[in-house]
Amino acid sequence: MAKRTLKNLNLLDDFLFGTLVSHKEFGEAFCRELLQTIFQRKFGKLKVIPQRQYYGDDTVNHGTRLDVYLEEDSAELEPEALYDLEAENAKNRKKRQNLPKRARFYRAIVDGHSLASGEDYGTLKDVYIIIILPYDPFDRDRIIYTIRNMCEEDPSMPYEDGARNIFLYTKGTKGNISKELRELLHYMEDTEEKNAVNSSLQKIQKMVEKVKEDKGVFLEYMKIWEREQMIREEGMEAGMEAGIAAGKKEGIALGKAEQEKETEKERRRAEKAEKEVKELRKKLLELQKQD
Repeated sequence: MAKRTLKNLNLLDDFLFGTLVSHKEFGEAFCRELLQTIFQRKFGKLKVIPQRQYYGDDTVNHGTRLDVYLEEDSAELEPEALYDLEAENAKNRKKRQNLPKRARFYRAIVDGHSLASGEDYGTLKDVYIIIILPYDPFDRDRIIYTIRNMCEEDPSMPYEDGARNIFLYTKGTKGNISKELRELLHYMEDTEEKNAVNSSLQKIQKMVEKVKEDKGVFLEYMKIWEREQMIREEGMEAGMEAGIAAGKKEGIALGKAEQEKETEKERRRAEKAEKEVKELRKKLLELQKQD
């Protein structure tokens, strides 16, 4: 598998997106530009908690990693809220199908770590799970899907639990969104200077260029790629060994089946020959009687 160079990565690539949101110098500014474009409002100070790996109480329970978990500290503008920003370029069909349940799991993690022991549930902050995708998660060709809980029997009934899942499809055509958001999604899928067509994207482009030129980032990318390559090669070797073993087993079974088939043919030939001999003997006896 050919290696994509760091220079050629776009913002939907896990490594580049994760590096930018976790960058000490650019992380908060980058996340602010994304959120301000998505929500079309100003954001105050953001506390960035990047690429955290969460596990259960033991090795049996499921674990996951959040690309960036943000705490908003801007009470003077909007109520405090929590944001999980994810960029995904999944090619695995099962992973795509499980997207709604993964979003639910992400929200549970954010909620679980935002409420201290003994605190009242009323202190829970609003949570926004935001996932940017190059594929349509629900096959409706919408550029934005905002999901919230509701009462099935009476959808008009107010039910506000402060939870939102926002799925942004980069190629979607339906939906009333801002020009800036449409430009951002196109830029994330094709992160080139020519696509940085507004002031916000030009700021992001400068961040992207500096990160891609960082020697430390380059070395980390090479380490990750080499590790993934090693895992891939080990998987291929294991697959080949399993295939050889399965082939031997299949060959033995096939050989046995062929042998049984030939034995059956010989049995039928013998039965036919025996029948013919009996008929000849019968005819011979009849001729002898006539004499």
